[in-house]
Amino acid sequence: MPGAVIVHHHTRYKTYPGEVTGIAIFSCFIASVAGCIFGYDIGLTSGLTSTEPFLVKFFPSIYEEMKRQVVVNQYCKFDSQVLTLFSSSLFLAATVATFFAGPMTRAFGRKWTLFAAASAYVVGACIGGVSVNFPMLLTGRVLVGSGVGISIQAAPLYISEVAPAQQRGMLNILFQLMITVGILTANMTNYLASKVSGGWGWRIPVTFGAIPAAVIALGALAIPDTPASLVERGDTATARKTLSQIRGVGDVREEFDDLAAASEDAKAVQCPWRELFFGGKYKPQLTFALLIPFFQQLTGINVIMFYAPVLFKTVGFKQNATLVSSVITGLVNVFSTFVAIATADKIGRRALFLQGGTQMIISQILVGTFIGLQFGMSGTGDISEQYAMCIVLFVCVYVAGFAWSWGPMGWLVPSEIYPLAVRSAAMSVTVAVNMFFTAFIGQIFLTLLCHLRFGLFYFFGAWVLLMTLFIAMLLPETKSVPVEEMAHVWKKHWFWRKFVIDTGNDARNAEMRKRIALEMS
Repeated sequence: MPGAVIVHHHTRYKTYPGEVTGIAIFSCFIASVAGCIFGYDIGLTSGLTSTEPFLVKFFPSIYEEMKRQVVVNQYCKFDSQVLTLFSSSLFLAATVATFFAGPMTRAFGRKWTLFAAASAYVVGACIGGVSVNFPMLLTGRVLVGSGVGISIQAAPLYISEVAPAQQRGMLNILFQLMITVGILTANMTNYLASKVSGGWGWRIPVTFGAIPAAVIALGALAIPDTPASLVERGDTATARKTLSQIRGVGDVREEFDDLAAASEDAKAVQCPWRELFFGGKYKPQLTFALLIPFFQQLTGINVIMFYAPVLFKTVGFKQNATLVSSVITGLVNVFSTFVAIATADKIGRRALFLQGGTQMIISQILVGTFIGLQFGMSGTGDISEQYAMCIVLFVCVYVAGFAWSWGPMGWLVPSEIYPLAVRSAAMSVTVAVNMFFTAFIGQIFLTLLCHLRFGLFYFFGAWVLLMTLFIAMLLPETKSVPVEEMAHVWKKHWFWRKFVIDTGNDARNAEMRKRIALEMS
């Protein structure tokens, strides 16, 4: 089996011997739970910001203002910068934290970085749950945000390095599936908490996030670190043993030699950040590190997920109906992600991006049109039941499109295209851009809704059109390509091949493989 190749669009890439083992699946599952705590906080925030006892305790002036408004412009009902700052504070903390994640994953490994991040999250969730004033609540949010930022940098890296190339898409999409499970869990927890009398029900969902975080922390103690990370830190004996364990075969020499060669290249890079941004060698990777997370947020998905209850309340739904509608969109999100799990390694990343993008554009145009026809520019009046159902239906169609395209692919593609030399730094950039724009869009959404009104959905639809064209023209197909072989993808792409600098590493790597083989024999 060593030296076998797969044929993919007339391009021949190596495959390594091995299979999907139980330990590989378990390890990827534990890492993917990082997605759950990220998704949980997106859903949690949306429920909290429309929960009366929570607003009474921490945002009394906003609550009073909402109560005073009798005839209200529906679009501007919740336009409060203080309220949105609470929402975005977690993601601002995550943006800052992710810059520490790169050095952490390089110095301590992917596994221990996950453990540290999950521990910070558990402490933050507990502080938030027992908060008696706003500073205490905010402290909990910052700790939780730090845990989110660091863990979602380390988790996709971990999965891509442990998963075999043929199943990397399926296993990496577990991370996105967990984001959707987290959002749904938060929506359901918020709904159940709203039934608790006495005004303290909001404390349950705030604290509940500690449970999946504890699963990551305890699970991290049981899983191995990635072979790439172990080689990077000089522990070659453990790396070889771990690689053999997760592949389920005794002969892992070829894959290990390629890992060792990639690690030698990585060691030659003194400052990964400088190499990534100014080295000139990684232009394609840097482009996608910046633009994929940027575009992912400008799909408008977090507008739907952050503020689904607020959005449904704005279009005339009552308190319980808004939470029920959010649970429905959450279920659609979870089940649609299974489409990506089933197809990413078969039809490829590009096909999912392009189909999902088209579906999202159509849905956004229709949602904007329905809201516009009902409220016009004035934003006054109530919405009819038929229109409300149409809006929920097309929001679900939009969520489904996102859940099998920009959702999972937005995490999968960045995690697999970076070479080991700049992998931690590039993934930190991806997560930081993602978190920053999550916070930014969250901060300005309610103001945008107030001013752009139903045109907001056309605004996001135009961005989805732009990003779909970007993918169609510039993203090469990466399915089934081993991470160590990814450089060849850029060399064969009609646009990127002129930017890829061939430094003669292939000859040096071949020489190094020979040297390692001699040492082993």
